[in-house]
Amino acid sequence: MGKSLHDVSDPRNASVLINVNGELKPRAEAVVSVFDSGFMLGDGVWEGLRVHDGKLSFLDRHLDRLFEGAKAIAMDVGLTRAQLTQRLYETIDANGMRDGGHIRLMVTRGVRSTPYQDPRVVVTPATVVIVAEFKQPPEGIHERGLKLFTVHVRRGDPAVQDQKINSHSKLNCILASIQAIQAGADEALMLDPHGFVATCNSTHFFIVRNGEVWTSSGQYCLGGITRAVTLEVARTAGIPAVEKTFSLTDVYGADEAFVTGTFAGIVPVREVDGRQLECRGPMVERLQKLYNARVAEDILEQHRP
Repeated sequence: MGKSLHDVSDPRNASVLINVNGELKPRAEAVVSVFDSGFMLGDGVWEGLRVHDGKLSFLDRHLDRLFEGAKAIAMDVGLTRAQLTQRLYETIDANGMRDGGHIRLMVTRGVRSTPYQDPRVVVTPATVVIVAEFKQPPEGIHERGLKLFTVHVRRGDPAVQDQKINSHSKLNCILASIQAIQAGADEALMLDPHGFVATCNSTHFFIVRNGEVWTSSGQYCLGGITRAVTLEVARTAGIPAVEKTFSLTDVYGADEAFVTGTFAGIVPVREVDGRQLECRGPMVERLQKLYNARVAEDILEQHRP
């Protein structure tokens, strides 16, 4: 079995401080109650963020998604955007983190009085945990790309679980990831309930055909921040970039393919279900440069607390 793309072997991670409800604690002491809603039921929302030059890229967009998800599940975060921003920066500053940092911001409904789904048994304010780690994508991944495998696990419709909520309940994606790993792939390509391409288990999927960039309609996937920025920079540069319904036949016949995500940005795909694609072709290389320039622009525009 290959190594996970999220490698935390950096020795600095052994001594990072984790923020648990406003208190900075050593990694080994950073714990929550067994009655916490997140541990017990996956009841909460989260965001993954990257640190560049001491700032959190696209922070406003991430906070928009976090608070929208919390509102959708009728959960009070218990902090204002300004307070949450302050806590995030206190955490990265306490860890001396300027670059190469990956932040996991997690908010759960709080501690329950008993193991039960009804939110009326919650007896504390929301639990807010910020995990800051020194973590970089594997060396060379932006050139050699990923191998994908289409799994049988589907993305559900909103009546079952709305995929637009970045919830702690990720069993659907975990099952997809397990099947992909057992097939010798890096990531799972997931279809929607109708058999069309939806997304990957932890990233968003794009193909390139005849000079156009395609991604799914977005009906069955999370509103990805990097996905949205990629579409924006492509369109600004005059590249036709569309959200549409397409099938695996379109994927197998694509010129290039790539995935997007906060952790690694834009990463090419070299293979899907045994079909070889041009890895880091001219479109992917161009989009990587455009995306990286947009990240740098965002960092310059930000005024951190």
